[in-house]
Amino acid sequence: MTKLLSIGADAKTIKGNKKGFITAIQYLSPYKTSGVNLCPNAKNAECYVGCLESSGHMNFKQSRDARLYRTKLYLNNQAEYFNRLTKEITAFIKKAERKGLTPLIRLNGTSDIRWENIGFYYPEKTGTGFKPVYYRNIMEVFPDIQFYDYTKIPNREKTINGIQDFPENYDLTFSYSGAPGFKKFNDRALKEGKRVAVVFDKVENIPLTFHGRRVVSGDDTDVRHLDPKNTIVALYAKGKARKDQTGFVVRCK
Repeated sequence: MTKLLSIGADAKTIKGNKKGFITAIQYLSPYKTSGVNLCPNAKNAECYVGCLESSGHMNFKQSRDARLYRTKLYLNNQAEYFNRLTKEITAFIKKAERKGLTPLIRLNGTSDIRWENIGFYYPEKTGTGFKPVYYRNIMEVFPDIQFYDYTKIPNREKTINGIQDFPENYDLTFSYSGAPGFKKFNDRALKEGKRVAVVFDKVENIPLTFHGRRVVSGDDTDVRHLDPKNTIVALYAKGKARKDQTGFVVRCK
């Protein structure tokens, strides 16, 4: 059976083990590759052209089929999807405990879903059987576990009437694009002092500062929640992104 979460699936997350973390990532079908758009701002950002799914083992048929399976389960049977996701996260937490590591969970490995807004019922065990309990999001089920993601949606961490209506255990890094149609989103994220990830064309071209902000490496590990806000997280282009001409990948000389 295809699992929803991949553990230690790439070199970057494995490097996080040395910092005391173990990471589980979910990879769904990006943009419109499943027939449903799971990356609502990808057209503006033009990141779908050089998407991460085109790099390394992600481009293998087996990997593409697995992403499509997870995506169809999520879209067509959310009750079963969240039932399985909850069980897999529970098992992952136990695995982390056995290894003496802190678990991190990234649900948008190749998607950009507002998980903070997706509620569901989960059957909780009682003395006489099971009772369906409603949760506003998956983070509410596991309040002591750190979730994180990259996003191209700038207004997700919203405040309503002065109250932060966003899971405290869900860390977001805004994902920059140099495409002309994405400038207003970049400007908003930078103005608000968000942590911003930028894909540069080559490692040797990564600057020390970008838009007046300090640049930190985003390829050493994927432990993003430890990076300060108002910094630039530098990534370098992989797969088709190395030939990107849309502006998504930033070219510095």
